[in-house]
Amino acid sequence: MNAPKVKSVAPLKESRLLVTFANQVQKVYDCRTIINLDRFQPLKNDAFFKAVTVDVGGYGVSWDDETDLSEYELWNNGVELGRSTDWDEEEPVHREGTAVRLGSGQQGQGEVA
Repeated sequence: MNAPKVKSVAPLKESRLLVTFANQVQKVYDCRTIINLDRFQPLKNDAFFKAVTVDVGGYGVSWDDETDLSEYELWNNGVELGRSTDWDEEEPVHREGTAVRLGSGQQGQGEVA
């Protein structure tokens, strides 16, 4: 199955990402599973981790030219919201100017509806 394109991304606590896909599905991707790989060592720096952005065209997310994740990786290994995710609803700072749908129908801080 082809993975949908990434619409927006928000860094969360504990090296996790909140990813919203073009089909409106939201998943949490745990970067702790990859953070010890050589290529992903920079993600251990909190400021660097928080600088995540959506790639042009929604083909994934990136931090710089060498540190990125594809939409396929995020889709297949992320956990859909509502399925055993334990993230704090108050923590997302969303990128790309779109609203974050939180479990209770609230919107996260700083989002544009």
